[in-house]
Amino acid sequence: MKERNASRRPHMSFLKMDMTQMEFPDAAFQVVLDKGTLDAVLTDEEEQTLQRVDRMLAEVGRVLQVGGRYLCISLAQAHILKKAVGHFSREGWMVRVHQVASSQDQVSEAEPRFSLPVFAFVMTKFRPVPGSALQIFELCTQEQGKPVRLESADGLAEAVRERQHYAWLCSQLRRKAGLGSVSLDLCSGDTGEPRYTLHVVDNPTVKPSRDSHFAIFIIPQGRETEWLFGMDEGRKQLAASAGFRRLVTVALHRGQRYDGMESIQAELSTRVMELAPAGMPPQQQVPFLSVGGDIGVRTVQHQDHSALSGDYVIEDVQGEDRWYFRRLIFLSNRNVVQSEARLLKEVSHRAQKKRKKDRKKQRPADASEDVPLAPGQSIDKSYLCCEHHKAMIAGLALLRNPELLLETPLALLVVGLGGGSLPLFVHDHFPKSRVDAVEIDPSMLEVATRWFGFSQSDRMKVHIADGLAYITSLAGGEARPHYDVIMFDVDSKDPTLGMSCPPPAFVDQLFLQKVKSILSREGIFILNLVCRDVELKDSVLAGLKAAFPLLYVRRIEGEVNEILFCQLQPEQKRATPELLEMAQALERTLRKPGQGWDDTYVLSDMLKTVKIV
Repeated sequence: MKERNASRRPHMSFLKMDMTQMEFPDAAFQVVLDKGTLDAVLTDEEEQTLQRVDRMLAEVGRVLQVGGRYLCISLAQAHILKKAVGHFSREGWMVRVHQVASSQDQVSEAEPRFSLPVFAFVMTKFRPVPGSALQIFELCTQEQGKPVRLESADGLAEAVRERQHYAWLCSQLRRKAGLGSVSLDLCSGDTGEPRYTLHVVDNPTVKPSRDSHFAIFIIPQGRETEWLFGMDEGRKQLAASAGFRRLVTVALHRGQRYDGMESIQAELSTRVMELAPAGMPPQQQVPFLSVGGDIGVRTVQHQDHSALSGDYVIEDVQGEDRWYFRRLIFLSNRNVVQSEARLLKEVSHRAQKKRKKDRKKQRPADASEDVPLAPGQSIDKSYLCCEHHKAMIAGLALLRNPELLLETPLALLVVGLGGGSLPLFVHDHFPKSRVDAVEIDPSMLEVATRWFGFSQSDRMKVHIADGLAYITSLAGGEARPHYDVIMFDVDSKDPTLGMSCPPPAFVDQLFLQKVKSILSREGIFILNLVCRDVELKDSVLAGLKAAFPLLYVRRIEGEVNEILFCQLQPEQKRATPELLEMAQALERTLRKPGQGWDDTYVLSDMLKTVKIV
C-alpha cells in the first residue's frame, strides 16, 4: 500500500496495529473510518467475540475528540446493529444510521444484483454529562432527506429491518413476477409517517411489448376503499383492463400534503422504478395513470378520539359524477368506511367553488376546516350509500302486506348506530314506525348528530348501552316488547377473530334465543355478517338456522358482507318471483310524490340473488 500510494498520496500513512490496542494518544482524531471491519470481526455473539468488539469500540472512543465521529460502513445485520448502537448510546453518543444510495441503475440486467442495502453508522462523540440519560437515535433513508428521530434503539432497529425487507422485496420483484399480493408503505423522509400505500399487481396474460411492461396508477383521494382499488380482485381487474404486465396502484394517505399529480410523479418516479419488472428496456418511460387525470379531493372536517373506538376522522371526499360524500373512518382500520352519507348537490357545489379559491393558498389536500353545518343541512337523507344498508331495507319487503307498511305502526330495534343513516332512513320513509337504536359508544351519537344529520324524535330513541346487555334486559323483563324488525349492524373491535361484524357473542346460541324472544311472530331479524373464515361462517349460519327456521342469505357483490334475513315461521317461505313482487309493491309505495327517493335504488334488485339456507 505504501508503494502504490507513494506518489499519489505522499502524506498518507499506512500502519500495522492491533485495533483493540491502538498506539495513538487520546483524542488524536476527528474521524475514525471503518469500512466493514466491524462486520468482519463481529461474526457471532460468543462471549469472546463480544469482548473483542468491546475493546475495539472502546479504542475508537478513546482516540476520537469530543465532537468527532465514528463512520462505520456495514450491512447492519441485527446483531451488529444491536451491538454498535447499544455501545455508543450507553456512552452518551448521538447515533445516526444512513442508508447508502444504491448505484443499481448502472448495473445491467444480466449482472446479479446484491439484494441487501448498505448502511453507514455515524456515531458522534458528546462530552459526558453526569446524570444525563439523553439518547439520540436517527435514521436517514434518502441522500438529500432529513434524518428521522426515533424514540429508542429498538425503534431504530425496526426501521432498519424495514429498509432491508424493502430492498429484498425489490430484488424479488426484479427477478420474477407473480409473487402474490404485495403491498408496502412509502413513508415521508421528514416525519417517518406513511405517505403512500403501494400494491403491486402482476398480469401474466399481457403479451410483452415495449409499451406494456409497467405503469403506475394513482388512486384519487377518498376512493381507495372502493372495490376496484381496495380489494385484491378489484386491483387484478384494474390491471387487466389497463393492459400492463405489472401495475402498481398508489393510495394517498390522509394527513399528508399533496400539491398535485405532477409533484406526486416527481416524488415517486425514482421509488417506483425499484419495483419495475425484469426485462423492462432501459430508459423506458413509465406512464402514470389515474381517474380523470387528478388526485381527487379529501377534506378532513374533524378528527377526534373515542375511548371505545379509538382515533377517528370525519372526511368529505369527491366521488363519481362530482358528488361529495361524508365518511366516518376509524383509524385503527383506515381502509374501511364505517359510515357514509352523500352531501346535497348545493353543498357539494359550494365546497367545489371554495376549493378552487383555496388552491391559490397552497392548502394541504386534506386540510381541516372543522366548521360543521347544522344537522341535516348538508346530508341527502334519501340516499343510502352502503349496499348492505340497501339490502337490509329491502328485507322489509318480507313482512306481511309490504304495500301497507307506510301505514303500519312498525316497531324496530337497530343495534349499531354509526353515522345513523340506517335508522334515519327507516324513520323518514316509514312515518308510522318507532325506532329504538342501541349504540355502545356515546361518541358515535355525537358524530351522527353533528356530522351526519341524525336527530332523535318521539319516534326515534337512541339508547347508549351494550347491545348484548340491552337485549338481555328486554328479554328478561316482565313487559317484554315484541319488535317487528330487529337489525344488527355492529362491528367487532377485535380484528383477529376472522369475523368483523358482528362480534361472535351476538350470534351465540343462547343470545339468539333472547333475540328470538323479543321478535314478533311474523317479524324479521336482519343481520349484517362480515366473516372471512369459511368454517366460522358455516358455524354461524348453522346456529342461526337452529334458532330461526327460515333463513335467507344475500351476498353483497364485490364485498365480504352477507345480509341474513331470519324469520320464525317456515310457512312464510317465498320463492324468488314472489319476493320480487313484494319488493316492487313496497317500492311503489315508497316512491310517492313529495317523498324523497333515490332513483338508482331498486328494491327488487336487492332481492334477486337471495338464497334460502
